[in-house]
Amino acid sequence: MQITLRQPDDWHLHLRDGDMLNAVAGVSARHFGRALIMPNLVPPVVTGSDAIAYKQRIQAAVSSASPASRFQPLMTLYLTEQTDPQEVVAAAANGTILAVKLYPAGATTNSASGVTDVARVMPVLEAMAKHNIVLCVHGEVTTSDVDIFDREARFIETVLAPLRETLPELRIVMEHVTTRDGVDYVAASDSNMAATLTTHHLMINRNHMLVGGIKPHYYCLPIAKREEHRQALVKAACSGDPRFFLGTDSAPHTRSTKESDCGCAGVFNAGNTMACLATVFEDARALDKLEAFASLNGPAWYGLAPNEQTMTLEKLDTPCAHPEPITVGEDCVMPFDPAREIYWQVL
Repeated sequence: MQITLRQPDDWHLHLRDGDMLNAVAGVSARHFGRALIMPNLVPPVVTGSDAIAYKQRIQAAVSSASPASRFQPLMTLYLTEQTDPQEVVAAAANGTILAVKLYPAGATTNSASGVTDVARVMPVLEAMAKHNIVLCVHGEVTTSDVDIFDREARFIETVLAPLRETLPELRIVMEHVTTRDGVDYVAASDSNMAATLTTHHLMINRNHMLVGGIKPHYYCLPIAKREEHRQALVKAACSGDPRFFLGTDSAPHTRSTKESDCGCAGVFNAGNTMACLATVFEDARALDKLEAFASLNGPAWYGLAPNEQTMTLEKLDTPCAHPEPITVGEDCVMPFDPAREIYWQVL
């Protein structure tokens, strides 16, 4: 069996920088026409000139790994409490960036420069709303009194809903939604609200990470939730609803930093995402909805045309081999293990 669809895009991708960028760029870009690149480097991508320089490094790394690649990185700025609204407006107007990313301070990898209080960045958000610039949000609160499994629901209640009441014209993507609460909130929104869903959150729940011993390569932020939440994500992805689209949140870390006494959060899934998604959508009897989720809904939300190229996936009679680790210096990055056999491959 084969299916053919427009070449997909990844609307949430981490490529890192330096040796890691050079190691993962080819695999991360291989199956995608475009990707929205996350700005949480050290130091972060905070100005238009930062974004231009980072884009050039990405293009060089992809070209080195795959000279014939047509992959297009789409850039974002990291929102800080010192961000100049005019810098954001100018960078969007000249095509340097497509969106701005809001990290609550301390929410995830390299988020120390993030926002402690949305009120402190309202001038930037007001300018973005006026100029139709998309805000991508890591939707979790980070206060110590909130359980890590409740961070997303509390963010919706205390941050996102009040912000949208204040600035209903601001276009927002709630990235890597992990709960039924998040799915229901986006589905109930009548305008200016969308969400990305990751490959790993569609395939694993928190038992995969915790049962039978802690498995650090499933540790990510937002953390995987209960099975009922995973099922809600699958239902949303397979619904055809244009407000839900693919953002892998593929986030490489070396094996040693994942398997340490304070392991890093992140799952590296870009290389086998499309095979995994075909599995998820086939299980849901929704293969006819895969193209919308992976290839059409995201471009429509961001005002872009779908990719002209196509991709064909084939289902095999025997399981596919698991992707090989990617060498980074004397270490490696471990690809996502979907915790089940995968019979699909990209031709």
